[in-house]
Amino acid sequence: MKGNKMSANTFGENFRVTTFGESHGRAVGVVIDGVPSKLKISVEAIQKELNRRKPGQSAITTQREEEDKVEILSGVFDGKTTGTPICLLVWNKDQRSSDYDELKDVLRPGHAGFTYLAKYGIYDYRGGGRSSGRETIGRVAAGAVAKIILAKNKIQIIGYTKEIAGIEAKDIDYAQIEKNAVRCADANAAKKMEKKILEAMKSGDSVGGIVEVKISGCPAGLGNPVFDKLEADLAKAMLSIPAVKGFEIGSGFQSAKMLGSEHNDEFYFDKRKNRISTKTNFAGGVLGGISTGEDIVFRIAVKPTSSISKLQRTVDDRGVKNKIKIEGRHDPCICPRIVPVAEAMAGVVIVDHLLRFY
Repeated sequence: MKGNKMSANTFGENFRVTTFGESHGRAVGVVIDGVPSKLKISVEAIQKELNRRKPGQSAITTQREEEDKVEILSGVFDGKTTGTPICLLVWNKDQRSSDYDELKDVLRPGHAGFTYLAKYGIYDYRGGGRSSGRETIGRVAAGAVAKIILAKNKIQIIGYTKEIAGIEAKDIDYAQIEKNAVRCADANAAKKMEKKILEAMKSGDSVGGIVEVKISGCPAGLGNPVFDKLEADLAKAMLSIPAVKGFEIGSGFQSAKMLGSEHNDEFYFDKRKNRISTKTNFAGGVLGGISTGEDIVFRIAVKPTSSISKLQRTVDDRGVKNKIKIEGRHDPCICPRIVPVAEAMAGVVIVDHLLRFY
């Protein structure tokens, strides 16, 4: 008998986010529980974030034509939250399920088809069903609500593409992020990244990269010791995003190459901020699982898109050898559209811990 963990679609403790829907189903969305009452919220604020995630933004994203227009079904009255669960819905309008007819019984390399079959005994092969990146619409919508709460607490989240196919952003200017197709904070690196993506796309392949996120304005004291560490919750949130294969915070894996005397962040009293601070931030804003008040900085590794048009070897669901060439509309690099998703999930984590803290 195949099993199902009912809570697997819900994230958070005090700020609880439950996403629903499939890539080629009628709709996708989210239910958010734990939002304080009397919070001013608008469709426009949520739509702004969804527009950053939606397909068809440039030549290097999937050309699926979805407006991703959000509807507020519950939890908001006269522009303010009521304290009851908020349900946000986005209808799917441009599915082309016929693109997947020939893949019905074939296991796509890099996709979740095999593992879903192993767990549930059934798999929605049309665009990946629940495992599709389209599920992240609910996350971004919830993140938009989280950002409204964070803004009231003067907390800001900025994400950007730090690296694609080995090309790294070095001259960081956050003002450049929304001015280029790859959402890179380095204008020159962005041009090289875009060229590399187009080359991979032309050859029927894809590329991966690294996204960095910075959270500014967090008070010291967020997070809990041992199993509910702030960075542990951030890691779980990031690794739950489709295509994310790695997480590091602060100096991350580079810390393994450093001496303790180099890595330890020296404390001092910052008169300008009127609080204890650190001269460096190799810890990434978290010590002992609890925020220090410094910027929380982490990075995620994003794998190359699994759906590529190059001919690949595989088997069908009976184990018989087969070959596959994936048609349809897919991103040659997911980094640009993962940026708002990573920001959203970071926002959900911080709001959840804020509600625990206060």
